[in-house]
Amino acid sequence: MDWEFLVNKALEARDNAYVPYSNFRVGAAVLTVDEKIFTGCNVENSSYGATICAERTAIVKAVSAGESELIAIAIASDSSSLTFPCGICRQVISEFANEDTKFICSNKNGEYKIYNMDELLPHAFSKDDLGYNSLG
Repeated sequence: MDWEFLVNKALEARDNAYVPYSNFRVGAAVLTVDEKIFTGCNVENSSYGATICAERTAIVKAVSAGESELIAIAIASDSSSLTFPCGICRQVISEFANEDTKFICSNKNGEYKIYNMDELLPHAFSKDDLGYNSLG
């Protein structure tokens, strides 16, 4: 896969962000096992709790279109530093990811670094943990 292409899709999605409160635009692009790409941007709300991140927007769009297995997710923002998904997004990503899913974290210039699931969310709570008591 051309990861730069996926990063560029995230950068394009970032341009649609609705961020009147933080002024911090984020875009995301997910690649599914069926080689489809879904994009999303962050959408803020004055109640703050109703705000949704770009990563979750892209994933919800993919799932609502029948795609629930992620090959990769690219994240981009206006920052000159690499942009990483927040904690709740990492947890949501883990629901549709596997050990091979790639996280492509980029900056505003499209420079990126690739991470795997265990690097960004080690010991993730998953559906395997439901009903399982790890203490014995």
